[in-house]
Amino acid sequence: MTMRRTMKWPAVPALGAAVCLLGGFPSAAYAAGSQAPAYVQHDEGGWDQPPSDYRDVKRQGFHDGIEAARRDFEHHRHADADDHEEYRHPHVERGMRDDYRDGFRHGYDVAMHHMMDNH
Repeated sequence: MTMRRTMKWPAVPALGAAVCLLGGFPSAAYAAGSQAPAYVQHDEGGWDQPPSDYRDVKRQGFHDGIEAARRDFEHHRHADADDHEEYRHPHVERGMRDDYRDGFRHGYDVAMHHMMDNH
């Protein structure tokens, strides 16, 4: 873990507390048959929590997608999940790559929508 990454995380609990006090941000979940996320509130957490039906590999992809979107947003890069090495060549078993990529793309899209709507 780098020093920069370590320094970002203390802001997350503060953001979470502010979100709770303000009533919460909507979370995104894929609408049936749609590539764009539809905004709904997840009972299990905030906007950065994967849907409860996501399991191991898809959940990891979701979190990795959020981190990739944060890096792109912070560095003012073009927003495209496909541009990321971990999306193109995930370090998971061959049979699990589609699940990882689905989770990654969903997490990436959710994070980008959240950051663009709030900045």
